[in-house]
Amino acid sequence: MNVLNVTEKLFVDNTIVSSQIHTYEPYLPSKLGYNDEIVIPIQEVDKFTLPCESFLYIEGKLTKSDGTLSDKLKFINNGIPFLFKEIRYQLNGITVDSVRDVGLTSTLKAYLSYNSNDSIRLQNAGWFPKMKGIDNILVDNKGSFNVCIPLKMLMGFFEDYKKILVNVKQELVLLRSSDDLNAVISTEATDVPKVEINKLSWNIPHISVGIPQELSLTNLIDKNADIILGFRSWELVEFPELPETNRHNWPVKTTTKLETSRHVIIAFQTTRRNNVAKDMSKFDNCNLRNIKVFLNSERYPYNDLYLDFKEHKFASLYEMFAKFRQSYYELQNVPIFTPTEFKDIAPITYIDCSHQRESIQSGPIVMRVEFETNENIPKNTSAYCLILHDKLISYNPLTKIVKQL
Repeated sequence: MNVLNVTEKLFVDNTIVSSQIHTYEPYLPSKLGYNDEIVIPIQEVDKFTLPCESFLYIEGKLTKSDGTLSDKLKFINNGIPFLFKEIRYQLNGITVDSVRDVGLTSTLKAYLSYNSNDSIRLQNAGWFPKMKGIDNILVDNKGSFNVCIPLKMLMGFFEDYKKILVNVKQELVLLRSSDDLNAVISTEATDVPKVEINKLSWNIPHISVGIPQELSLTNLIDKNADIILGFRSWELVEFPELPETNRHNWPVKTTTKLETSRHVIIAFQTTRRNNVAKDMSKFDNCNLRNIKVFLNSERYPYNDLYLDFKEHKFASLYEMFAKFRQSYYELQNVPIFTPTEFKDIAPITYIDCSHQRESIQSGPIVMRVEFETNENIPKNTSAYCLILHDKLISYNPLTKIVKQL
């Protein structure tokens, strides 16, 4: 800074004239029940929208299945996304990004992504990672609730692509779950919860730009040029029931070099799914001893971990967990949990595969997970592998053609 330049001109950025939130309702507003497909279209293709700052507004009521109120029922942490089994984002009718098992996927990703300060802001979305006791934070004494969930919490496209979209039709598609057992927990095991969604809308900023910027964007459309959308997609792979042994070799998937795994998150749960007495937002350590990911013959991490949760030996696993923010976002390592909270709430494994040899990229990539435990895996234990991988999409504002690269 030149402290002597007293005649320096002030710079005022007038490239964006205004930014206003517009609300879009489902195509069939009354279809918000179990197993319904909820489609929210944006038909105004001539508008400039900023999807990365969009959010879902949801309001409804939590009761027992017979419609009566119960103070025994409460939403789990991040419980609202568990009401949906899939979410898809489409441009001109082509699916650009999608997430299955929305609640589990977004919860696993959020445990690594957010710190305590982020969590305060996201309480408005139903994010209470350290919630204790039976207090129902989201629901009032009439059973009513309302939340605003940033879509960047639910899908990689909205988190990574931070630019406007030009001259393109957009649709958000949500598939409602068949019940609410995974979203709600009860101190009374016989309670069957019912969540009625009364209102759901997609709120997205519309951007108005200055005249020079509008002319520039119009010229871009007239040039018939493709626009590249680069982001990281989230894919959850589940092993529904692990065999009751202490050594496991899990062939997760085979991918092309364009969608190779960059970040891998692995977690275990014992007898939790569809169990209203168990919290689906919490995970189990299964007394893990060692775990590694193979991309073809390349191994991550290089060293064995020598874990033993019963002996409180999990420091190396926590260190890996704490480094996610630096690797993924290039932010300071400020994890959401202390080591003890990590052990009790989310003893999950994060493996950084972002740096890869060229030999891995030469053809199809087989990903497998090998792990061993200090004792046999308990009965009815599921394993989850969340894969964060690169994805490139191109769209042409003039021809409306959307394709994956």
